[in-house]
Amino acid sequence: MKSILAICCLLFSLSAWANQLESIRVWPSPDNTRIVLDLGAAPRYEYFLLYDPHRLVIDLEQTQNRVDFSAIKNSSELITTIRHSTPQKTGSYRLVFELAAAVKPVIFPLTPAGDYGHRLVIDLPYQDQSRKPQQAVHKAAPVGQREIVVAIDAGHGGEDPGAIGPRKNREKHITLSISRRLADLINKEPGMRAVLTRTGDYFVNLNQRSEIARKARADLLLSIHADSVANQGPRGASVWLLSSNRANREMAGWLEKQERQSELLGGVGEVISQTDGNPYLTRTFLDLSMDRSRADSYAISEHILAAMGKVVRLHKSKPEHASLAVLKSPDIPSLLIEAGFISNPQEEQLLITAGHQQKIAQALFNGVKSYYRQNPLPGTMMAGTAVPTGARQHTVRTGESLSVIAQRYGVSIARLKGHNQLRSDVVKVGQVLDIPSS
Repeated sequence: MKSILAICCLLFSLSAWANQLESIRVWPSPDNTRIVLDLGAAPRYEYFLLYDPHRLVIDLEQTQNRVDFSAIKNSSELITTIRHSTPQKTGSYRLVFELAAAVKPVIFPLTPAGDYGHRLVIDLPYQDQSRKPQQAVHKAAPVGQREIVVAIDAGHGGEDPGAIGPRKNREKHITLSISRRLADLINKEPGMRAVLTRTGDYFVNLNQRSEIARKARADLLLSIHADSVANQGPRGASVWLLSSNRANREMAGWLEKQERQSELLGGVGEVISQTDGNPYLTRTFLDLSMDRSRADSYAISEHILAAMGKVVRLHKSKPEHASLAVLKSPDIPSLLIEAGFISNPQEEQLLITAGHQQKIAQALFNGVKSYYRQNPLPGTMMAGTAVPTGARQHTVRTGESLSVIAQRYGVSIARLKGHNQLRSDVVKVGQVLDIPSS
């Protein structure tokens, strides 16, 4: 009889506490703070806000707490205190987040994935703009004194660890470390400046990464990653650029958002804003912008691969094409750099070492610098200090037109045609053109 009673008590206890709150993680970023509740099962929850003082209250139904609140790492300026309180419903567990300002929370559950189990994610965007870190404002430089701006995107971050190696090293830490090293090298080079899309361990929306580069008026976007496959054999670095199919889809998306097209760089946005919504003229300008972006991306990738091949193993000696969100910008040459395979035990060990990370960063810097030394952007400091190396030549690549090539080298189409004795504007892939001096 006693054993039956004990079993009944145990079953009652299990039904009363159908879930467990196992940990609370806080991820602050410049735009918001993300809170992640790790749970033993799918959460059932309710939440509401309180004011004076500001609080977010979450009731977790049939949940028991296992969290030591004193052990929670919280560096968010928005969340001042995390505590529990008495819920109205029996069997529920009430969490209270005391806040420094009003918020409009976005709350959603996540199912198990990778090393993570059930989670409840709470995003708290900063409503008070004065609380956000102020980014440096760079005024327009006089003609000939502009810096070449390279946006560096450290892949993944925060709740998104990226690939995880056999020894449990996480891609997000490797990419941030390489990105910081690359930024240091670029910022030490006269005439160049780096902008990081993330500066810490937090997640940045994939579309927002291109926006950060655009707002910084970046000339190039490099997204740093570490590859992973099920087979532990593959090794080596690779460079990826946008496939033509993705490029066509992205241009269609830009056409549907006329009000945002004025943000395009290189003068295209200003011209588009004056087309009065003419879809044919707008498409022409976007075609030219995308053609140039993809052609420049390919050319830069060749310089980077040549530099990386001197210091690290290459998985592919030629640039590869993929439909990746971070490469979608039609106005900024964009490349995704796979620094190596974190899924390979030997390469994983290399990728976490400072020396190897510095080698990769140095090779990326050398490749980018080599390209812009040979192809200085008009109006930049690098163009003003470039040392003439004799006649320049350009080999026509897929997607390039005569107008794109002329614009890249800062010469007129008529001068380029005359210098090469061309009778039409048509050029062929593989054709070699002599580039007249600017």
